[in-house]
Amino acid sequence: MADYVPSPVGWVARQVEEYEGSNGTKGTTLRETGLPVIIVTHTGRQSGAVRKTPLMTVKDGDTYILVGSMGGAPKNPVWVYNLRENPDITIRDETVVREYRAREISDAAEREHAWKLSVDAFPPYAEYQNKTERVIPIFVAEPV
Repeated sequence: MADYVPSPVGWVARQVEEYEGSNGTKGTTLRETGLPVIIVTHTGRQSGAVRKTPLMTVKDGDTYILVGSMGGAPKNPVWVYNLRENPDITIRDETVVREYRAREISDAAEREHAWKLSVDAFPPYAEYQNKTERVIPIFVAEPV
């Protein structure tokens, strides 16, 4: 198995370290929002390294919705490209860790449903979409 390479973004690396270091009992909310996050473990498409990314917790039954918002930045977050290349991921939701397969949503009706759930869980997503010209990618992670 490849080595884990922490994010170069300081707060991301610290959150993953706290979340994983406590086995999912600490660091489970996004900074100042207090809203729950999951840790998505994925494979770097170029490096092959293990990467870990905290994302907002958006659930739809036994699946997770993963939103590539990056705060409305003009470019997608790197994890989007990683999942497109390597869709097999692990999700830690507090103390529960399971294997998933991610797929990018392309169907309009499915995307609309996932977007509504996402904005309900984290209202700033709507603002983020308004800030950028790109269509924010949305993935569904289904249990393996």
